[in-house]
Amino acid sequence: LNPLSGISPKQLVCRQTEDPENPQLSKDGDIILGGIFSFHSSWKNRQDSYKYKPLPLECTSLNFREFQCAQAMIFAIEEINNSTDLLPGISLGYKMYDTCGSVARSVRAALALANGNEAVSAPSEEQCTKPAQVQAIIGETSSSPCMAIATVIGPFYIPVISHFATCACLSDKTKYPSFLRTIPSDYYQSRALAQLVKHFGWTWVGAIRTNDDYGNNGMATFTETAQQLGICLEYSVSFFRTDPPDKIRKIIDIIKASNSKVIVAFLSYLDMDVLIHGLSKHKLTGYQWVGSESWIFDSQTAETDRHHILDGAIGLSMPKAHVSGMREFILNVKPLNSSGHEIFTELWETLFSCKFKQSESSTGNERECTGHEDLTGEKNGFTDMSLMPIFNNVYKAVYAVAHALHSILGCNQTCQYKVQLDPLTILQHIKTINFKTKEGDEVYFNKNGDPAAKYEIINWQPTENGIVDFVTVGLYEASLPADKQLKLQNNSLVWAQNSKQVPVSVCSEKCPPGTRKVLQKGKPVCCYDCIRCAEGEISNTTDSITCVRCQPEFWSNERRDACVKKEAEFLSYEEIMGVLLIAASLFGTFMTVGVAVIFFRHRKSPIVRANNSELSFLLLFSLTLCFLCSLTFIGRPSDWSCMLRHTAFGITFVLCISCVLGKTMVVLMAFRATLPGSNVMKWFGPVQQRLSVLAFTLIQVVICILWLSISPPFPFKNFKQFKDKIILECALGSALGFWAVLGYIGLLAILCFILAFLARKLPDNFNEAKFITFSMLIFCAVWITFIPAYVSSPGKFSVAVEIFAILASSFGLLICTFIPKCYIILLKPEKNTKKNMMGKAMPKSL
Repeated sequence: LNPLSGISPKQLVCRQTEDPENPQLSKDGDIILGGIFSFHSSWKNRQDSYKYKPLPLECTSLNFREFQCAQAMIFAIEEINNSTDLLPGISLGYKMYDTCGSVARSVRAALALANGNEAVSAPSEEQCTKPAQVQAIIGETSSSPCMAIATVIGPFYIPVISHFATCACLSDKTKYPSFLRTIPSDYYQSRALAQLVKHFGWTWVGAIRTNDDYGNNGMATFTETAQQLGICLEYSVSFFRTDPPDKIRKIIDIIKASNSKVIVAFLSYLDMDVLIHGLSKHKLTGYQWVGSESWIFDSQTAETDRHHILDGAIGLSMPKAHVSGMREFILNVKPLNSSGHEIFTELWETLFSCKFKQSESSTGNERECTGHEDLTGEKNGFTDMSLMPIFNNVYKAVYAVAHALHSILGCNQTCQYKVQLDPLTILQHIKTINFKTKEGDEVYFNKNGDPAAKYEIINWQPTENGIVDFVTVGLYEASLPADKQLKLQNNSLVWAQNSKQVPVSVCSEKCPPGTRKVLQKGKPVCCYDCIRCAEGEISNTTDSITCVRCQPEFWSNERRDACVKKEAEFLSYEEIMGVLLIAASLFGTFMTVGVAVIFFRHRKSPIVRANNSELSFLLLFSLTLCFLCSLTFIGRPSDWSCMLRHTAFGITFVLCISCVLGKTMVVLMAFRATLPGSNVMKWFGPVQQRLSVLAFTLIQVVICILWLSISPPFPFKNFKQFKDKIILECALGSALGFWAVLGYIGLLAILCFILAFLARKLPDNFNEAKFITFSMLIFCAVWITFIPAYVSSPGKFSVAVEIFAILASSFGLLICTFIPKCYIILLKPEKNTKKNMMGKAMPKSL
C-alpha cells in the first residue's frame, strides 16, 4: 500500500501485488492443511530481458513420485474425515502447491499457504492481519526447499512436516523452530553408511554427492565419521542435475582415473538418473556403489540403469511399509478429473501417451484420451508402489497433525468448535504426540523434531529376466549400543558384476603382523608402506601403527609377530665344550691322584725325600682341589655356585702357590745352611714350613670372608652382551674383593717366581728350583694372557676361558713340578739313589 496514493482509509485493503499462487490440488474443509510437492521436476530455461515483468515458471517433466505423495496425503485426509474416532465432526481440507523443484517457488508456495491470495478489507483502526490460511504444511520432499520454507515460516510457528528431507542441519531448532519430519535425519544415515563401508573393509573410496544441502551436509557428516573409522576418500565431487554435460564428463574422468573400487553416492534420485545416463555412455561398470536412501530403493532408478552399472549396489532405505487401501487410492486418480483439477489432464496424458481434445498441446498425430483408460495393466513409475515407505511418511505426517488437533479441540464424541486454533499451540502439541497408526507404526518426535532412526540395508540383486530385486540383507538401528547397531547377512549378498566375493578397495594392502604402517609422504593416512619390525620388537595385529618392544627376557621371533623367551646361555654339562672341560678337569684330578699314589708308594725313595715330601703331598692335594674347583664354573649359576667358584678358586690356588713358595724357600734355605756357621735351617724347619703355608692361605681366606660378607658374587642375567640371548653369569658383587683375591694370587706367584729364579743355578744334580721357575713362568703367562682373552670372549666362552686358565696353570704346576720326578721314579730308577741325589755339593741335611 502506498500512503501517498490518495486512497481513502475506507478503501484500504490487503492485497497481493504479485500474481497469485494458485494450488494445483485443493479441497475445502473446516481446517485446511497445506501441501508443497514438486509435481514437476524441472522448468524451462528462458532468457529474461528485464524490460518486462518475467512470466511465471513453465514447469516440465511430470514427477510421478510427487504425485503419489500428494495422493497419499489426500488418502490420509479422507480417511480421517471418514473416521468417527479422530476429529469427529471436523472436516479437513487441503491446498497443494507445485514447486517444480525450485527453491524460490517453494518459498512463494509457503507464503501463499500462510497468507492466502484473496483481498481482505481492513478498516483504518485494524492492521492487515489474519490467522494463517493453513494450520500445518506437509512437505517439501528435498532438504534445500525445506530449509527455505522453514526459515520463512518459522517465525510464524506454522508446523512444517517433511516426509523425505533428511539433512541433519534441519534438526537445529534455533534456525528451524517449526520444522519436523517423519524420516530420520542424515546424522544417523551418514554414520550408518560409514559403518557399512568399514564393515566390509573398504578404506579407500570415492564419493559423489548432490550439490545441495542434502548432499553437502550428508557427505560432510559421512566424511567426518569415515575419518574417525580410518576410511579415506580418494575423491569427493558434487554436481546438480541442471549442471552442463561437461561437469558430468569431468566426474566420469575422475572415476576412470581413480583406483578405488567403491563409490559412495549421496545423491537424490533425480541426480542419480542424470549420472547413470553419463555412466552408461562410457559403460563404466565394475564399481561397487554404496547409496543413500534417496535412490537406493528407487525402482525408476533401477529401470534407468540398463547397462547394469549399479548391480550389486548396497545402501540404506526406510523399513518396508504397508498401509491398507493406500495403493488402490493412489491409483484411483479419476476423482481428480471430476474436481476440475488441471493437473489431472497432464497426468492422464503422460500416463497413457494420449491427448485430450481440449488440450492446447494436442496434435492430430496423437491418440485421443477418453478419460476412461484403465491403469490396471499399465507398468510405469506411477503404478510402481516400491516407494510405499515414503508415502507412509506422508500418511504419518497428516495423522500427527490430526492427533494434535484432536487434543487441542478436546475431541471426544464431538469437538469444541469455539477453540481458537493457534499455530504455536498446534506445533507444541505435535512435538508431544505419541500414537500408533492402524498398521502398528509408532509415531513420535524427539526434541529435534526427528523420529527414531531405523534403516533396512538393501542390496541390488539382478534376476534372470534383467529386473533388479531389492533384497533386504540387514538392519541398522541407531537406538541400540554401538556394537549392535549394524546387523548383516553376508551370505546373501551379491556384489558388483554379480560377484559373490566382497570387493577390495584399499589404497594399500593390510600390513600383516610383524610389520608396522609408515605413511606415504603427501598421501592420505590410508596410503602407507609396511615396514618390518626391528629386532626385539613385534606387532601381533594387522595394520599396526607401532611395533612393541619385547620385555628384557624375551626376543622377537623370525616373523616378528610374537615375543619368545630368550635362550639362556651358560656353560652346561651337556654341551661338547662343557664335556671336554669336565674331561680335562677329571683327567687332571686323576693324574694328580696318580702322582700322589706314585709318591706315596716311593715315599722313602731319595728323590721323594729330597724334595720335601710333606710339602709335595700338600701341593698335590691343593692341585687336586684346583682341578676340581673348575667344575664349579660349569652349570647354571646359582647363589651358592657363584660364591663357591670364586672363593674355592682363590683359596685353592693360594694354597697351591704357598706350597710351591714353601718348597722354593726350602731349597734356598738348604743351600744357605751349607755355608760355614749358618744356622738358618732351624728357623725354617717343618713346623715353620707348615705355618708359612697356613699363614699365606689364611690371608686369602680372610679376604674371601670379607668379600662374601660385604658384597658377594651373585647370579646375573646379562641382557646387553647379546640381543637374542640371556647370558647367565656370576656378577662379581664387589670388584675390589675380586681383584684383591686375584691380586694376592698374583703377588704370591711373582714372589715364588723371583725366589725360584734366584735358586735356579744352585749346584746340585736335581735342583727343583729350575722346574719351579718354569712352572711359575707358565702360571704367570697363562694368567696374563687370560685377562684380554676373558674380556673379549662372549657369553659362556668367557667362563670356558677362565676354566682353561685354571686347568692350564694347574697342569703347568703338576707337569713341571712332578712329572720329571715320576719319570726318574718309574723309568730311571738307577738315578733314584742318595748318591746320585747328593752329587758333589748336595747339602747333607737333605
